Amino acid sequence: MAEWRKPPPWLVGGAMHAAAGLATAVAAVELVPRAIERIEMWSLAIGLVCGSLASLGIARLSRVISASLPSRGMRATTVGAYVAVGADLLTDGLMTGSGAAVAASLGILLALSQVIGNLPGGFAIAANFRATAIPRNQRLVMLSAYPLLPLLGAVIGYFTLKNAGDFATGITLAFLAGLLLTATIEEIVPEADQSGAPRRVSSPAFACGFAMLLLLSSYLSA
Repeated sequence: MAEWRKPPPWLVGGAMHAAAGLATAVAAVELVPRAIERIEMWSLAIGLVCGSLASLGIARLSRVISASLPSRGMRATTVGAYVAVGADLLTDGLMTGSGAAVAASLGILLALSQVIGNLPGGFAIAANFRATAIPRNQRLVMLSAYPLLPLLGAVIGYFTLKNAGDFATGITLAFLAGLLLTATIEEIVPEADQSGAPRRVSSPAFACGFAMLLLLSSYLSA
């Protein structure tokens, strides 16, 4: 779609706020309650903090890697954004696979929230590629790597947590909740605000994203 037409800023901002609402609901409604069923509260707190620190580390590592790569005719910021989105997709796959190992419905909810959350980033990357006059064939080849990264992460996450005990599963769920909440607050929301979407669009979009996850969680668990 981005190859055909660039979406307006209000649509990108609204979509990202909806994604933030979805991600927040996944952590609050699915991950944390499932972790509480398996581990003590002190373990939950430790897992949340570790997930938050991991989110910070992933963000810093993405910046370091992108800064060290040659631009090869492209703007450094474009290369950096490409690498950052790729690292984020791999992490999303790990999260989805780990959740699917706990329950199929949780894996579906995580996958849905990540798909919606990454749509605006995909638009932005494709638009940046077009702005730097990269040939269309080269753009498509570079973008085609993106769908493979979350699939790889999902396979690794699923088999890592499959048949794990309650403590390992609970800690992982708490870790994922901390990772997801921090990434949402520190990455998605600030980027969504930069799009210039008016408050009358962003606030209802966030609420609708949260409500959508509540409904999906209810019906998938039924």
